[in-house]
Amino acid sequence: MKVLIVVSHPRTNSLTFAVAERFVQGLQAAGHEAEVLDLHRSGFDPVLREADEPDWSGTPKTYSAEVEAEIARMKQHDALAYIFPIWWYNLPAMLKGYIDRVWNNGYAYGSGKLHHERVLWLGLAAASLEHFQKRNYDQMLANQLNVGMANYAGIANSKLEILYDTLDADPNKIEALLKRAYELGLQFAQWNGEVTPAEQDE
Repeated sequence: MKVLIVVSHPRTNSLTFAVAERFVQGLQAAGHEAEVLDLHRSGFDPVLREADEPDWSGTPKTYSAEVEAEIARMKQHDALAYIFPIWWYNLPAMLKGYIDRVWNNGYAYGSGKLHHERVLWLGLAAASLEHFQKRNYDQMLANQLNVGMANYAGIANSKLEILYDTLDADPNKIEALLKRAYELGLQFAQWNGEVTPAEQDE
């Protein structure tokens, strides 16, 4: 399986990138191919401008060269993974802008649907599991990503995994998070998505 991993973090020496590296190692150990797209270092512009505004007229639209290149990149892969810090209980603006521009009308929805077999959303949270569960932040984010985005774009096999307490300086805690990232790569083709038939769009 060819997997596109999109990483969003301003620093390459961050735990987010360490998690991405371990995830890739797990993928490769399981026999998968991996390509990493570093949104910040690639120079990707997250701002949706007029050239990439969704066209609702029903006429096929050619988007900007940058977006068309990213669509072409996605088409070369069988599955997707997004690795990012959770800020304000949501995706970072850089990653949200990438989704807004690249998962566009006519390709990811509307007259088109994504062909990818599965998508993993791997978020890093500074807060604890208990903090997220207290107000159902974990369920809120899972519903948005798995149902509102992935399923809407044609990917039923979608999963959110959150790594909690990422600011904990305990080396054992950090190693446990990295081990989990490796396991997610190793087991990438084995899990079924979290979208139930009742949740899927008609």
